[in-house]
Amino acid sequence: MRGFIDRLLVAGKKSEVSRTQTAFRLLLGAVLAFAGLSHLSWSRSEFLAQVPDWFPAEADLVVVLSGVVEVLIGTALLVAPKYRVIVGLGTAAFFVAIFPGNIAQLVEETDAFGLNSTTSRAVRLLFQPVLVAWALWSTGTWRALRVVTSPPGTTVAGLVPETPR
Repeated sequence: MRGFIDRLLVAGKKSEVSRTQTAFRLLLGAVLAFAGLSHLSWSRSEFLAQVPDWFPAEADLVVVLSGVVEVLIGTALLVAPKYRVIVGLGTAAFFVAIFPGNIAQLVEETDAFGLNSTTSRAVRLLFQPVLVAWALWSTGTWRALRVVTSPPGTTVAGLVPETPR
């Protein structure tokens, strides 16, 4: 696993990201940090309503821990561009990990954050893959993963060529 992460970091250093990607990475970081803070304070009861009854942990602990994780991820997206590829992968994994809670909100018909109809809760589910894609694209993780998983000698568009030594 460590070798994969090292290769991903190297691929990330060689991958260029556009100003647009950087702006979207920073926006995602700000949104996540804000959402994390809201988990810990003013929107706590709304987030508590989203923790499914079947989840094997106390709901308040889940809300607090997910809030802390969102603050950490958001902050890393904002201030750690050197590790953007790894943070992007972690962000995408986080969005996948919380998806079952969103499904539970739809199936159990739980109202929270103005999602008070089956349609609004279903539309929210459709937005989750968009968040995963946003995290992977804005951090350059998609391209870095293509580099790491491509056969040797394959050219991937957008890479900074190595300088001869």
